[in-house]
Amino acid sequence: MNRLATIVLIGAAAAALAQTGQSSAQGAAQSAALEKRLVGAKKLSCAFTALATGNWTGAKASATVTEAKLEVKFMAIDIDEGTAEADGGFGASFISVRYSHGYLHLMQMSDAGPLYITTVLATPTANSRFKAMHTRHEWSPAVVPGFTSRPELYVGDCAVEG
Repeated sequence: MNRLATIVLIGAAAAALAQTGQSSAQGAAQSAALEKRLVGAKKLSCAFTALATGNWTGAKASATVTEAKLEVKFMAIDIDEGTAEADGGFGASFISVRYSHGYLHLMQMSDAGPLYITTVLATPTANSRFKAMHTRHEWSPAVVPGFTSRPELYVGDCAVEG
């Protein structure tokens, strides 16, 4: 009886290991497919719905989290050349692109000083979209409604077009 229990236990363990290996292979294949889609992106259409805004009161740093509605679009993405164009109403700016291990980074530098960075992850959300974040490294003494005047971090997702 003890021997039978051992054989059943070993059989169950072997079946569980086989299932785990199969799940890992499926997960790796899905991850590779997501990365391939991201690497092949020629256009991104991003929507960000959460916003954390940084500020300083004297020397003390703080952040406020609110809902947001920000859309960011990139076209002519060329990972090999490391370039892209932004679809925006504020004129052209240099955009540097880099892909690394499931992260697609787009760094946008303005002649006026600010730096914007958008990162798209090879991780799905809903409707075949990818998790994404967008930061704005900007500061001005006056707060003007509708314009970035403090550091901002947006969280949302992007649609990838190849």
